[in-house]
Amino acid sequence: MFDSLSIPTILVSYVALLFSLSVHEASHATAAYWLEDDTAARLGRMTLNPLAHIDPLGTVVFPLLGMATGFPFIGWAKPVPVDPRNLTRRFSQREGYALVAAAGPASNLIQALVFLFLLLGLVKLTAPEPAIQAPLFLHAIFMGRVESLQPLHLGPVQTLALALCGRLIIINIGLALFNLLPMGPLDGAGILRGMLPWRWLPKFDRIQPWMGGLLIVLALTGALGWLLSPVFLLVQMGLHFFARLFLGA
Repeated sequence: MFDSLSIPTILVSYVALLFSLSVHEASHATAAYWLEDDTAARLGRMTLNPLAHIDPLGTVVFPLLGMATGFPFIGWAKPVPVDPRNLTRRFSQREGYALVAAAGPASNLIQALVFLFLLLGLVKLTAPEPAIQAPLFLHAIFMGRVESLQPLHLGPVQTLALALCGRLIIINIGLALFNLLPMGPLDGAGILRGMLPWRWLPKFDRIQPWMGGLLIVLALTGALGWLLSPVFLLVQMGLHFFARLFLGA
């Protein structure tokens, strides 16, 4: 189980996950604050300090266990408290809560885009030869282990920077897609609830308590990965297109 354990890969992946989750949760808190609910801000959640957002199981045990064993891990942080009654009256409570919920996945997509262009710049600086730029760019994103970059004879700082950017891209895309699922405690449920017709809400609210358990079952059986695989395939195709567009692959 631990034969392929790679400490550098675990460290890089965990740092990327901590940062991505911290931005995600801080974005929820900031969006709520902008919409006049200061509950999360008063509790110290409007910060990028990961210590304010860590959940012992979701941010420590499950991710590290998954990284060590190779089992697809699920990472989460402490939910940001939001009181819909405090949200601005410019929107309905449902709409305001949906905007707060959407801030998390939106932050992950923005992070992925920022680190995508940062990785593009790093690749151009690291590999002046155009022929290897696109393969290096894609390898940094989809690599299994940090050590797989060593045959390129890069310096330790360059290797670390490429690996970290690649992990930040793929983890943020994964967090955005996962959180957009309209199930139980995930942001997608809050977003969808803000858009549904009133007559559908009773049925939607009745099934949501069961969605959390279903989500765990799907994750533990691997069915969640199977359900999301078509979306990840599209993401992979999009990243290859990006490489062709900017690096001439």
